[in-house]
Amino acid sequence: MNRTDEWGFATSDPQTPADDRRRPPDATVAVDAASPPTAARPQAPRTAYEPQHTARAALTRILEPGDETAGRWLREMGPVVLWHMLSDDDAAPPKDASPAKIAGLRLRAARARPAADLAAVTALGGRFICPGDDEWPGQLNDLGDARPVGLWVRGTANLRLWALRSVAVVGARACTEYGAHLAATLSAGLAERGWAVVSGAAYGVDGAAHRGALAADGATIAVLASGVDYAYPRGHTELIGRISEQGLVVAELPPGDHPTRSRFVQRNRVIAALTRGTVVVEAELRSGSLVTARRALALGRFTMGMPGPVTSGLSAGVHQLLRGEAAVVTDADEVIELVGSIGDLAPERRGSTRIRDLLDPVATRVLEALPARGSTDTTHLAQEAGTPRDVTQGKLFELQSLGFVQRCGDRWELARRAEATDGSRRGGT
Repeated sequence: MNRTDEWGFATSDPQTPADDRRRPPDATVAVDAASPPTAARPQAPRTAYEPQHTARAALTRILEPGDETAGRWLREMGPVVLWHMLSDDDAAPPKDASPAKIAGLRLRAARARPAADLAAVTALGGRFICPGDDEWPGQLNDLGDARPVGLWVRGTANLRLWALRSVAVVGARACTEYGAHLAATLSAGLAERGWAVVSGAAYGVDGAAHRGALAADGATIAVLASGVDYAYPRGHTELIGRISEQGLVVAELPPGDHPTRSRFVQRNRVIAALTRGTVVVEAELRSGSLVTARRALALGRFTMGMPGPVTSGLSAGVHQLLRGEAAVVTDADEVIELVGSIGDLAPERRGSTRIRDLLDPVATRVLEALPARGSTDTTHLAQEAGTPRDVTQGKLFELQSLGFVQRCGDRWELARRAEATDGSRRGGT
């Protein structure tokens, strides 16, 4: 007699094999929480995961990030059914699936151990979140079928809340000192104003951005192309550890999984979708940072660039971006003016104020009517300035008291001090 197992699948076998690698495990997977983090956690570590979460955790081990075909299967079939189909050689695959693809995915499904992966992330003080969870950032749904299956997270903060007020800062790995300084200063400024800085924890601009936010005791999120316990690059092991303590470390791949070239590219789509806008600091014409920026643009996010020397190849990609639809920004205030709420305006940029700037328009015309060299009389000045003679005479006395002109008998000339410091002459400075 057919029975239905706890996953809702029909089965004629009343006995469940103790180690059946072709079937999902129990509906609720218990996880070992014996090693909680020492810091207080707003997000309590899960001790159990529901079938949907367990299935999605398994699928992160099976599917490649950004696989839109598999994403469509997931949307149409649901995670539990899709995992069952990939775990059972006898299950009918989707009609449009190539045999080679299904065979490869089934090889991966044979080694998927979601219970072990969930236990591993819990031991790190982390968690696994899925679409529909309270902590899931809804803006990731803009990726459609390329949306992450789920996210593995380390850190105490709420990812959804931080992502609501976040900016991506990305750029060249082999950046210059100028680029590293810009990234660190920009990120510190954003962090001081309550914005989370998101980047990829790579060498160069990414690392400088994270360090700038950390130095300001601010929020920063590292999106990895590996598992959350696999520090890459190795030289940033300490930095990624600091981010997991003070900020958040996020990955699509399960614990222990390694990065590949394609995974770096796909990681960029998560950075672009997660944030309100992306700022590029130094990038060559062929750069992964430009991929992030263009993906952000396609998603309707703000795309910005910080200009650099036109002689630098590391600025060429940014300048190309700026010739399109990206906006020029030079500091945190200008970034927030774009991505922030109405009223978050950057302060007006003005040069230093000179005394001449405070002159009224008539006095300015009289001053500009004076010859650069030599002197002239009041009548000639009135004609040149287009003002009545008595008004011109009054303005000359005002200018004399301010040190702009001096009187030589019945003639007037520019004062030497004013000429040397202010450069007043006919036609303006």
